Amino acid sequence: MNVPAGAGKPVIGIVGGIGAGKSAVAAELAAMGCVLIDADRVGHEMLGRADARREIRQRWGDGVFGPDGNVDRKALAKRVFADPDELVALNGILHPLMRRRMAARIADAQADPSAAGVALDAAVLFEAGWDDLCTHTVFVSAPASQRFARVAATRGWTRAEWKKREKTQISLDTKAARCDSILENRTSASYLREQVRELFHRICQSGF
Repeated sequence: MNVPAGAGKPVIGIVGGIGAGKSAVAAELAAMGCVLIDADRVGHEMLGRADARREIRQRWGDGVFGPDGNVDRKALAKRVFADPDELVALNGILHPLMRRRMAARIADAQADPSAAGVALDAAVLFEAGWDDLCTHTVFVSAPASQRFARVAATRGWTRAEWKKREKTQISLDTKAARCDSILENRTSASYLREQVRELFHRICQSGF
């Protein structure tokens, strides 16, 4: 558990395998009063910054930009997920910007009397070193077959693409071992909600 200096409300970092149901857990926490920070969305916002676009263009050229001058996320993903060194380079551009934005949003939530806490949905929380922004970390566990079925249905990924993306992250066993709590998402949505509500009560309402 990492407790940021001066933190007055819990910051719950949510991790798990791709397709495990992290967004469902984050959405349930948000429904109960937590401020939701979606790291993927923050990353997309950072791609719109002039300084990030400049560095991306210098590294990968015009081929990862659309006619409107914005980053073509699919073209960029195709480049960086084909070569680990390229992914490291992209993370070196985006992660510092993302951290500053997320830290600012956490500070805003800490100052908001209506916020029960913060739910930080970040698949690469540990890889990026963002876990020190959190007071608690939660691992969402789900069988591989269910996780692949979800990403195939929602993102149209092939099994090969799904496995390739997962290999860019630390192992699920390592993530689970580093987390304070584990939620099981292998049966029903109602059972997952029940676990999230218990977590919320224990962390956000009973103190930490």
